[in-house]
Amino acid sequence: MEERFAFLAEWYDPSASLLRRYQLLFYPRDGSVEMVRRTRYEELKEEDLFVGNRVHVFSRQLSLIGYGDQYTASKLGCKKERTLAMIKPDAVTKIGDIIQMIYSENLLVTKAKMTKLSWKQAADFYSEHQSKPFFNNLVQFVTSGPVVAMEVMGDEAVSAWRKILGPTDSAAARSDAPRSLRAQLGTDGTKNAAHGSDSLASAARELEFFFPSTTSGGPSSTAKCADCTCCIIKPHAISEGLTGKILSSITQAGFEISALQMFNLDQANAEEFLEVYKGVVDEYTGLVSELCSGPCMALEIRGAEPSRTFREYCGPADPELARHLRPTTLRAQFGKNKVQNAVHCTDLPEDGILEVQYFFKILDG
Repeated sequence: MEERFAFLAEWYDPSASLLRRYQLLFYPRDGSVEMVRRTRYEELKEEDLFVGNRVHVFSRQLSLIGYGDQYTASKLGCKKERTLAMIKPDAVTKIGDIIQMIYSENLLVTKAKMTKLSWKQAADFYSEHQSKPFFNNLVQFVTSGPVVAMEVMGDEAVSAWRKILGPTDSAAARSDAPRSLRAQLGTDGTKNAAHGSDSLASAARELEFFFPSTTSGGPSSTAKCADCTCCIIKPHAISEGLTGKILSSITQAGFEISALQMFNLDQANAEEFLEVYKGVVDEYTGLVSELCSGPCMALEIRGAEPSRTFREYCGPADPELARHLRPTTLRAQFGKNKVQNAVHCTDLPEDGILEVQYFFKILDG
């Protein structure tokens, strides 16, 4: 029999205000999918298929909520793990480089949020170390600036991320694992760039701390919603593994990323956010479809005259035009076409704060 993978999927039907459930079948031999009838669909790849992911199939954003049979679970699910990766205050400005290291090991960042922990939150997070002599120094350091918490997913993600990190003490890392993250970015055993869960049980607890399964709670974002502009790294750029490169480019250009968070928008949210372009640009429908086709990353950008200077740095909306006229801009480097042009940026200075508020106040709730 031909190999096929089966998943349980949910889709929110906005016209009926109903959550509809489907069985999604994927045939790796020819890349076809089946929900009602079997059809070739080249946009969906085998690596996209894991429980917890959202995939875009025939203009519908489907949430994969379970495996449809034991064969699929044993073939695709056995090695998939989630772990917490937390970038500490000393390495937050290197977030782009760190995400690139994660992608280079075939891991995915499925959730991300920049936050600033209070003393109590940090003490709760590190409660297992409460009796250790380094506890107070650790909590003091982790609360000294923003951190970025990420859910990292992939084959044996717990051990894979810890291997990227290297030994806890940065000096030991430099001698024993010189290419590791802590060897390159860490200072000592406390200021060591990043944290990683040490087991699946710890990962589950630590992910719940930052990304609670309830609709409320969890540490708040660092968005200031003042003197800022908005940037959205689009779903196609995230799926193509360009997130780290884009973030590095933004910081190297002298802009401050003062807030960062990943979102999964539904069509209604995308239409609402992009409403100013309705009837103004021919690509409006495509822009909406792109923005809700998968996870995007919202950024609060600060700098001198942020709306004007950052819009100039993004470049023309058409990447082809950008490559001819301004080849060093973000869209020239990472864009594909007018719809999949790597990033959205605020066009009107007066809309910068409003767009940041839409993501970090309204959607983040």
